Amino acid sequence: MSAAETPGWLSDPWNLGLAIALTGLASWAATGAVLRLLVAWRVYDKPNHRSSHGRARPRGGGLAVVPVALVAWIATTLAGGGADRGFWLIVAGACLLGAISWADDVKPRPASLRFGVQVAAVTLGLWALDPAGLVFQGLLPPAADRLAAALVWLWFINLFNFMDGIDGITAVETVAIGGGLALVAVLQDLAPVAIFQSAALAAVAIGFLYWNWAPSRIFLGDVGSVPLGYLLGWLLVGAAADGFWAVAVILPLYYLADATWTLLRRAGRQEKLWRAHREHFYQRAVQRGFGHGAIALRILLCNAVLVALALAASVGGAPLLPWISLALASLAVAVLLFILARQAPPSTRSESAPPPD
Repeated sequence: MSAAETPGWLSDPWNLGLAIALTGLASWAATGAVLRLLVAWRVYDKPNHRSSHGRARPRGGGLAVVPVALVAWIATTLAGGGADRGFWLIVAGACLLGAISWADDVKPRPASLRFGVQVAAVTLGLWALDPAGLVFQGLLPPAADRLAAALVWLWFINLFNFMDGIDGITAVETVAIGGGLALVAVLQDLAPVAIFQSAALAAVAIGFLYWNWAPSRIFLGDVGSVPLGYLLGWLLVGAAADGFWAVAVILPLYYLADATWTLLRRAGRQEKLWRAHREHFYQRAVQRGFGHGAIALRILLCNAVLVALALAASVGGAPLLPWISLALASLAVAVLLFILARQAPPSTRSESAPPPD
């Protein structure tokens, strides 16, 4: 559906830009309000031997970020001509995940319960996909394609949560994935509603980043990272089903690589994979003396390269271009992982405790 075919005020680029800007502003304001509530409720993330922080911080910024994103999605989707059943299923899935994740932030819940809710939310999301769209480009039969998509989506939700361990990292990743998908949608002349849904997630992350950049004043919490992973995962799965498989792999490639490689290393040592740890590449950089802001900036620079390569991969006419873009993206991420694992820190700090933040 092209931009010209979309009814309503959202078709005007100025209105679209204004809606994105207002979404980011609303996230900034709502996060400030939620911060005061979390302090009053005494909901803190207290550091332990596996933490990358030295001081307790209020945890639960997702109480601002996710509702703002969902309200913005609902309002602009209705303004753009209405929403189908699939859209409401995605909203329902995000709300389910937000509810169980907030409960877990306040008081830890059984992993089986949290995973069961994730499975339910992903099942709802799969019904929202176009039945004709094959995520794995016809390499699998339709039933196997949906099952594989569900497994990948579940892994993405969890890795997005696992990787949220230092100031600014998940906000930076959300800006890159959401912003990259929005730019691809613009390049492909997709409907303004499709552009907005991706850009809105980037906007709420920018609003939150004001409060979360090192040294942070508030943490996202599971109530933020889990629903955001779910919504971004839906957009990425949808992009792959629409034929933009390389874009769907390239944009989140740093998170995918860091989390998956760390999981495989821990599985090789027969460790309990669901337990907290400090073995991600970015965590090892913190232990060696890098500040959170310095790490987030390096990830941001790598993500800027990934966004450029995703845009190149989305251009039609050259069958090898997606593969070339993916190869270059893999090289960029490999360089980042090497830097995080090997680059000498600016100063020497003890590895027995996280640096002050």
